[in-house]
Amino acid sequence: MDTKNIMIVGVGGQGSLLASKLLGHLLLHQGFDVKVSEVHGMSQRGGSVVTFVRYGSQVHSPVIDKGQADAIVSFELLEAARWLEYLKPGGKIITNTQQIDPMPVITGAAQYPQGLVEKMRAKGAAVDAINCLSLAEEAGNLKAVNLVLLGRLSHYFDFPAEAWQAAIEACVPAKFLEVNKKAFALGQNA
Repeated sequence: MDTKNIMIVGVGGQGSLLASKLLGHLLLHQGFDVKVSEVHGMSQRGGSVVTFVRYGSQVHSPVIDKGQADAIVSFELLEAARWLEYLKPGGKIITNTQQIDPMPVITGAAQYPQGLVEKMRAKGAAVDAINCLSLAEEAGNLKAVNLVLLGRLSHYFDFPAEAWQAAIEACVPAKFLEVNKKAFALGQNA
């Protein structure tokens, strides 16, 4: 099997690292060679967080180059647009519609760009944009956006539901398990 590439992008503190761990666990248990590489940036201060997840028969490098991502999973709308050049033709962007103001917007030096979904689509990207924050709230925890996104991502994989559930159970602490399972299901059915 050819190597497949997934980028998980967001802002520090949104749970993207748990999402990449869970996805890596799932893929490994489906029999793939998996490489995961994290790039934190200024994650502790609300900056960009990027994780590369690569899987296939044999993966030699954990890094995804521009134009190589089969999918970009984005926790925040501007981050989806920021990493668009990494998406390959025919790739998919699964994004939360939440907007988190970056520092230039907070200080008044810039305005948050409008119409980002339309702009990404105009550049040829297939964009699946959903309000993950409201679904996480419905599940019972605003921090469960990561599982809502993974639930949505599961639509684009042909893996059994049991494999996703096993990965959730292996990676999520027991006290948060039920709310995360509910968030995953809400994203899956969105």
